[in-house]
Amino acid sequence: MDVGPLLLSVVVATALAFAFTNGFHDTANAMATSIVTRALRPRLAVALAAVLNFLGAFLSLKVAATIAEGIVIGEAITLTVVFAGLVGGMTWNLVTWYLGLPSSSSYALIGGVVGATLVSAGASALHGTTAMTGVLVPAALSPLLAMFVAAIGTWLLYRIIGNVPARIRSRGIRIGQIGSASLVSLAHGSNNAQKTMGVITLALIVHGTIGDKDSVPTWVIVSSAVALALGTYAGGWRIIRTVGKGLTDIRSPQGFAAETSSAAVILTASNLGFPLSTTQVCCGSILGAGMSRQLMGVRWGVAARILAVWVVTMPMSAVVGAATWKATQAIGGFPGVAVMFLVSLAFALGLYVAADRRPVNASNVNLRWADRGAPLPRHLTAPELDEKQA
Repeated sequence: MDVGPLLLSVVVATALAFAFTNGFHDTANAMATSIVTRALRPRLAVALAAVLNFLGAFLSLKVAATIAEGIVIGEAITLTVVFAGLVGGMTWNLVTWYLGLPSSSSYALIGGVVGATLVSAGASALHGTTAMTGVLVPAALSPLLAMFVAAIGTWLLYRIIGNVPARIRSRGIRIGQIGSASLVSLAHGSNNAQKTMGVITLALIVHGTIGDKDSVPTWVIVSSAVALALGTYAGGWRIIRTVGKGLTDIRSPQGFAAETSSAAVILTASNLGFPLSTTQVCCGSILGAGMSRQLMGVRWGVAARILAVWVVTMPMSAVVGAATWKATQAIGGFPGVAVMFLVSLAFALGLYVAADRRPVNASNVNLRWADRGAPLPRHLTAPELDEKQA
């Protein structure tokens, strides 16, 4: 019996599941600042982000090509390697979501694929130069660039609006924030949906369904966009709270400057074909906007935890990807992939149940931040209740 089509179906399903986790993991990138500044109501914000992420997926395919061709030598890729890489990336997404810490879904995916490839084919199967110039360098420089752009933008914006009457200023900034948040969502869709497209396209090439010179099939584009949009609508409230309330106390002008800076950097990267981390860009922008007004207003303890997560994202995802590949080989063939697929589902369900014991949702995402190493206070006091937003 030929299990190739069945194995391909499992890989495609896993890729779409990864896109779903990418969506709720990264909702904070576009909407956290608009939610905490009250420019948008939480539910409306995630709905708007979902629609724009879907539309953004159709803007470009350059990042999909980088993921499909630029990291690993084609001869080393098998459907099992692709599956293991996806499990590595998805697992790290779920762990960091549970902890309420923003991390890069892009680099989690790349780390998972690299880890699985290393144990299956060795280091010679990696495009080392491409991985360095197209992935690691942007990972290091993009948050610093976003921080600088946002700091300058915030400084300029406060000088531009300094003499504007308060009522007009407040209304104008609110409208501007909605526009800039929408642009970030569109940019996120243009960059992140393509990662799933690239992985599915890679799987189709490996299986022989399409040739390595063929374009990305339309059904791959649409299904990846839908999965990302549905995940975005799910909210990802735990990370929204950390990004919006934990890094610094964002005011509306700072939120507008941060979102505009993020959109500019992400759209530029998408146009150049870099699989950029929108999470790192948006967090860098928020830090830059916060530091431009008050250096001590930044919660450096939270920033340090986020930075630590960024540093270990690729290595940890690589470890999970490698372990998943090893496990599938130990069990053998398609049964090994099927077993690991069920294990991954059970792990995701277990984290969801654990997170539900201390839920973060639209009703409490804007509670006052108490930096105790956790994204949500263990108890609510009267002042905190006053800050609740329906």
